[in-house]
Amino acid sequence: MQISKILHTGLFCALSFITLAQSPTATLTGNVKSEDGETLPGAAVALKGSSFGSFSSSDGKYTLENIRPGSYQLIVSFMGYLPQYKEITIKAGDRIRHNFRLAPDTKELESVSVIGRTETKEINRQAYNVTAIDAKKLQNSTLDLSHALDRVSGVRVRESGGVGSNMNFSLNGFTGRQVKFFLDGVPMDNFGSSFQLNNIPINLAERVEVYKGVVPIWLGSDALGGAVNIVTNTKQNSYLDASYSYGSFNTHRTAINAGFTAKNGFTAQINAFQNYSDNNYWINVDVADVNTGEYFKNQRLRRFHDTYHNETLIANVGVVGKKFADRLLVGITLGKNKAEIQTGARMVSVFGQWHRRGNIVMPSLKYQKKDLFVKGLNVNISANYNLGQEQNIDTVYRRYNWFQQFKQYEGLGSERERSLYKYRNNNGLATANVSYQINNKHSFTINNVYNTFNRKGKDELYPDADKYEQPRINTKNVLGLGYKYDYSDRWNTSVFVKQFTQYNKYSVSYNPSGNWGDVAYLHQKNKFSKLGYGIASTYFVARNLQLKASFEKSYRLPETDELFGDLLNLEGNIDLDPETSNNYNLGFNYQTSINRIHRFSIDANVLYRDAQGFIRPKLNANQTKQVMDNLADVTNFGVDGEVRYSFKHLLTAGVNLTYQELRNNTKFEDGYTTESPLYRDRIPNMPFMFGNADAAVFLKDFGKKGNTLTFGYNLLFVHAYYLYWPSLGSDKLDIPQQLSHDVNIVYAMANGKYNVAFECKNMLDAKLYDNFSLQKPSRGFYIKVRYFISK
Repeated sequence: MQISKILHTGLFCALSFITLAQSPTATLTGNVKSEDGETLPGAAVALKGSSFGSFSSSDGKYTLENIRPGSYQLIVSFMGYLPQYKEITIKAGDRIRHNFRLAPDTKELESVSVIGRTETKEINRQAYNVTAIDAKKLQNSTLDLSHALDRVSGVRVRESGGVGSNMNFSLNGFTGRQVKFFLDGVPMDNFGSSFQLNNIPINLAERVEVYKGVVPIWLGSDALGGAVNIVTNTKQNSYLDASYSYGSFNTHRTAINAGFTAKNGFTAQINAFQNYSDNNYWINVDVADVNTGEYFKNQRLRRFHDTYHNETLIANVGVVGKKFADRLLVGITLGKNKAEIQTGARMVSVFGQWHRRGNIVMPSLKYQKKDLFVKGLNVNISANYNLGQEQNIDTVYRRYNWFQQFKQYEGLGSERERSLYKYRNNNGLATANVSYQINNKHSFTINNVYNTFNRKGKDELYPDADKYEQPRINTKNVLGLGYKYDYSDRWNTSVFVKQFTQYNKYSVSYNPSGNWGDVAYLHQKNKFSKLGYGIASTYFVARNLQLKASFEKSYRLPETDELFGDLLNLEGNIDLDPETSNNYNLGFNYQTSINRIHRFSIDANVLYRDAQGFIRPKLNANQTKQVMDNLADVTNFGVDGEVRYSFKHLLTAGVNLTYQELRNNTKFEDGYTTESPLYRDRIPNMPFMFGNADAAVFLKDFGKKGNTLTFGYNLLFVHAYYLYWPSLGSDKLDIPQQLSHDVNIVYAMANGKYNVAFECKNMLDAKLYDNFSLQKPSRGFYIKVRYFISK
């Protein structure tokens, strides 16, 4: 009897559950935007008092499924905006659509800016180890993009001098071309010397995303250890942002960004900027008199042949919001630059006449369409071709020293290598990204990037020289396929595979007869094809505590400058092989507040890199240039972290620190039968511990309502590191520890319409060093005025 009751009770419960599960449910959809029409990805959408909730996708859309009938309060919220509430009644089988336009919350926006480096919740919820800089909060400063990135944990930007100098970007131990740069998701591989990270003003960007380690599939490229994506203003509104700054060493910077969108969908955008500097900052060097040979140690002198200027214009016209295209733009990028060359790879080489010129002429096409043909199918296509030229000019037969003395020689010669070589790289790039959202849980992405390079040039000094007729051809293709599984709002995982292909055509010289001066060329070809793969997953332990883990088998194909040289300070090495790395990443992010007065943010990451064929720079045979070389095996165990704090709307402060154990893991080298003396040596000329600290005080309504006075401070710290291999003798030529202090005062009036900023960089005039001990600028003072309006 008892057993019968139990069976009947169980059967009744099972039938009740099945009936409930099969009862008709409803679906709620819509989109979330700001009042000016900007999509808000990552906005929280929830039914109060229930378990139904979600976040808006990258295009601002949300969907709540399997909702049981009843009355609910629908709540939509997004950081920096006032929440909205809506009473709704759900009936069985309903498919209801509610769209929202959120108004900005001034107080909340202030607290967001106080925290400092912010990112939308959609970016934050990615499984990738990503840090985003809200560039809008830095647009009153005189920073360029490279120096803004230099304040991110895990990042070191190393320059050979001042404005416009050669730059080496390091991210968690990966440097140079191992880290890829993108402009609105388009690779910047072919932008030329007139459009580099350290001559682009911060005002060009809305946000800068730094992906450490594993790179999402939609950023298609052969990044080995990370990527930087510069996100510009793509809002469908009209705006004007104009600024000018002047400072030490006769430095002038101008930036104008303007956009217009008509009601019929016509849109036009212009981004223009220029940089000029004499770069005649103070340095400390040893000098030998060119006539007597007398030696003078530790002389404080000015650089005298380092003027740089560039001008760039980016223009786009097209339509937005059409049935056939959400965005269709035809554009042109025009620019030019001139750079005087002061030194070689080391400061013992001094030049007084050598310089180079370059320009960019790059037409482009961009096309975007969401829900193409079917719902959930999104297409993004872009293409550009750089027709610009570069020229190396070295025709004066002199030898200079730092006293600006020179010795003139008779005959035809040069300061290093006589040349008027003018060339085009004929560099084209096409990208296609297609994604398909099957439902709320499953989506696929296909991305392909195709890059062409064909350097052609001539030198009027040597019109019949065969070496300028030799092929320097490179084509590269990266094809990727990715799948993302959103199990819930708390957990999602992405997996992907990439096919890397490269084809090179070049020539090598040889002496066919053995007689002096007899040179012939043998044409060569090589091809690489590699398969990479990876996975990234994230889990929210709590709403404000996120864990991330990712792994990637990545490849990086040699770049054209590394293969063929840059005709400046980098010698080509056609024997370079692709490098590969197994990248492991683990991290967490935690945010909290106490009574909405004290806000804290903690971010920490642990990484391990196991790289083979690691490509790194070294000095060439006569130590006048750098040359890239494959180091068989390199490992890197590193940690980086950041802590930020803010008090009300008055104070913000933060500190980040990076430590990396970058070691030579090549135990046996070619030609040796015993263990290499460099085995497990720390990789030289690579900072292994560095960090930043910053603080700012905000005085709201200072002088007048709507005005804000800000006092800011930033500290850069770099621990001493080796210039050469530590095991090679006692004299390792250490690069000393460095501390640099920057301070600024910014006065924003009329809610940011008019802005004035004063800055002092390297306030204590510290000796700062980078690549092979090249000194960076001494103390400098700068002022910037900016006007901004948006409708």
